[in-house]
Amino acid sequence: MCLPVCPQWRTLRKILNTNIFSSNRLDVNEHLRSQKVKELIAYCAKCSQQGKALDICQVVFKTNFNMMCNTLFSKDLADPFSDSKVELKDMIWGIMEEAGKINLADYFPILEKFDLQKIRYRTNIHFGKLFKLLGDLINERLEEKQSSHGEKNDVLEVLLNLSAENPKEIDHNHIKSLLLDLFAGGTDSPTTTIEWAMAEILRKPEIMKKVRVELAEVVGKGKPVEESNIPKLPYLQFIVKETLRLHPPTPFLIPRKVEQDVKLCNYIIPKGSLVLVNVWAIGRDPTFWKDPFVFKPERFQSLEVDMQGQDFELIPFGAGRRICPGLPLTLRLVPIMLGSLLNSFNWKLEANIEPKDLDMEETFSFISSKAHPLRVIPSPL
Repeated sequence: MCLPVCPQWRTLRKILNTNIFSSNRLDVNEHLRSQKVKELIAYCAKCSQQGKALDICQVVFKTNFNMMCNTLFSKDLADPFSDSKVELKDMIWGIMEEAGKINLADYFPILEKFDLQKIRYRTNIHFGKLFKLLGDLINERLEEKQSSHGEKNDVLEVLLNLSAENPKEIDHNHIKSLLLDLFAGGTDSPTTTIEWAMAEILRKPEIMKKVRVELAEVVGKGKPVEESNIPKLPYLQFIVKETLRLHPPTPFLIPRKVEQDVKLCNYIIPKGSLVLVNVWAIGRDPTFWKDPFVFKPERFQSLEVDMQGQDFELIPFGAGRRICPGLPLTLRLVPIMLGSLLNSFNWKLEANIEPKDLDMEETFSFISSKAHPLRVIPSPL
């Protein structure tokens, strides 16, 4: 359950919007995102030379992960050229997996104290490991600050300075929670979106051809996409929108607690109820979307629909004051990574699988990821 709207929530939200997701701050870190995308392309080129298949989810996650690590801590925490697992990823995904499980205590509150399915027990283990790791990073930075007079230009430095100025407003536990949210939202959502987009495009050669023509005209064949190119790539943006419509990163928005009795469609929703918004179902609602189960980016050529929370037919990031603060970053990050992958290589499914036979099964969890990882072989254009 997320923090309710209160002075503390407003303070933390302001910190996020000002120091991480503001346009100025995102512009300052543009070179960092560009560098990490180039590292991603370099790794794919290495796999291409070896004729080696790669797991799109894994390599994109490591790129996003290191991008977030550099933004937060000014250093990488994963080797982008290694097949080794990322411990922090396993912890975060473990929490997401437990959160997405059907919990009997949600239907029978009297069972909550017994934790019959051990969901709370396993979740606490993941949280304990995560908070220890983040605590170690914080302590390491505090030691660095004591031994040298220089300051780093990253998020952790900003948070520690704010905590030193006003410890009652933001303490180290708040910092750990913020960092956890940033890792979870800043790595999983872009990763799953790019994996789904690649899978859908590989199944539709006509879409691949069309987006490559646009990329060649605007960016130049074989070149990585820069953030300044995004406004000139409408079809690529349509693909991102269509992916988020059909495969929202989180099928259900974080539960909201009803603060007073509400009458909706002749139903009374009692005060204190937890409300889940089914974004997955909204994006496939045939009353608004024509051919809702078909991946068709062209539909947005004639639809004035955005993802800023004003059009409730498409709200993968939520709406209102609780909308995901990381939306501005995602709308920059996904197009440059996806566009660069499509513009740099030809892609073939592993084991000579035909595109029409690609397994598109989804996992039933807090994160809507592919049940079977997308494994592809890159080759030079």
